[in-house]
Amino acid sequence: MKKPLKPCSKSHCPNLTYETYCDQHKSVKAENNRYYDKYHRSDRSKKFYHSKAWKRVRELIKIRDNGLCRHCLENKRITVGTIVDHIIPLEQDWDKRLHEDNLQLLCQSCHNKKTAEDTRKG
Repeated sequence: MKKPLKPCSKSHCPNLTYETYCDQHKSVKAENNRYYDKYHRSDRSKKFYHSKAWKRVRELIKIRDNGLCRHCLENKRITVGTIVDHIIPLEQDWDKRLHEDNLQLLCQSCHNKKTAEDTRKG
């Protein structure tokens, strides 16, 4: 049995897909990820985010959270979650990088807000 189709994560894209992005926008995501890896992530973090262990736990969290953004649900909104986020960032506690209780599924908007808040707190 296949998973249901869901909207492409690219803003204003009307396409449905089984993945995060439709075929038309997969290259956009890959390009964004390459840029972020090159200029913003440490080599240690980059290696971690490309590991099998991370990919497995990320899929587990998506299933656990039913594919929905946790922050939106707390505010009584239903939004597709697209990013598995570390509640306590890797830079603050590397040892919690694969702990399920330190991971949550967020939509792009909530993830951006949380990241900005984490950056502000320093």
